[in-house]
Amino acid sequence: MKKTSEAHNDANYEASYRATASHTPGLVFQQLLHADGSVAFPYLSEGCHALLGIEAGRLQDHPKLFFDLILPEDQPAYLASMRTSANENKVWNWEGRIRIEEWNDVKWVNLRATPNVLPGESVQWDGIMTNINASKMEQVKISRSRAQLAEWTAHAESAKEKERERIAREIHDDLGGNLTAIKMALALLTRRLPADDAALLEKAAYVDSLVDRTIEAVHRISGDLRPSILDFGLVAAIDWQAKEFEKQLGIPCEFTANREEVDLHVDHATALFRIFQEALTNIGKHAQASRVVVRLVTDKRSVQLKISDNGLGIAPTDRIKPKSFGIRGMTERAHALGGHLSISTAAHGGTIVAISMPLTHNTIVQRE
Repeated sequence: MKKTSEAHNDANYEASYRATASHTPGLVFQQLLHADGSVAFPYLSEGCHALLGIEAGRLQDHPKLFFDLILPEDQPAYLASMRTSANENKVWNWEGRIRIEEWNDVKWVNLRATPNVLPGESVQWDGIMTNINASKMEQVKISRSRAQLAEWTAHAESAKEKERERIAREIHDDLGGNLTAIKMALALLTRRLPADDAALLEKAAYVDSLVDRTIEAVHRISGDLRPSILDFGLVAAIDWQAKEFEKQLGIPCEFTANREEVDLHVDHATALFRIFQEALTNIGKHAQASRVVVRLVTDKRSVQLKISDNGLGIAPTDRIKPKSFGIRGMTERAHALGGHLSISTAAHGGTIVAISMPLTHNTIVQRE
């Protein structure tokens, strides 16, 4: 009588399971992995043909047909995820592509299943497989758009730096040259002024000092547009900028590098230097720091720049403000050249800005 009751309950469970499966989008399945490695499908819902292009009965008779549908490059991940689920008794979650020859179609599918260890070291999964092609294609489209945006940003930054270099050169050569000529002419005129005309001599001295200040302004502006110190290399440029920051703001700025020079392409070196300049600008404006530490570390795979301060720190909400153009510009510069920028809170307060840029044949200078 007890056995009859258990059989009745099993039948009710099976009927309920099949009824639920028939109303579930996708393919509801049971997959059995035997101890010898062979696979069987004890149950396949009516969605089998719609998703896989194979009738449920045919797939049950020839279980290997499903594995044959999986694209060769996705098969290793499928097998590895199945073994991990079986060995660790964890939910099996796999995404991959299948090719259906009958429809000449390739689609992405997601498989999620719960394992159940059976006697004899067999494992049976109860799960569902769904078509995720639309969402995957959207992801691909988004990734492609992001790549195009990064490429455009890199091109825009490169064009901007070239234009800055052109303007800096014209300011330095034309304005600087003219101002030097004016200073020389002024010196000649001053020597011819009457020695007893104090008013004229005072005016001449004032104009001379004004020319000197203008020449300094020209050098400063041209330097901001295109730092000539970069011609001496990235390490020298960062070291110089750190000293300038300390001299101008009175905040100690310690800089160390594990190499004397980094052979970066000019675009990448300029981007790193610009990010460094922006980080120092933010510290000077907002951090109220009393110390800044800068580390440049280069290995075979990447170059990493870390700027730490002991200031007030930065709130998470400040990083995503619509008008946080400085942080956004730093991030876009890093991403446009294949790098990554992170902003975090230091252990004892303050902020850490870390930039990592991979070293590839496109980022390093190729020497003869």
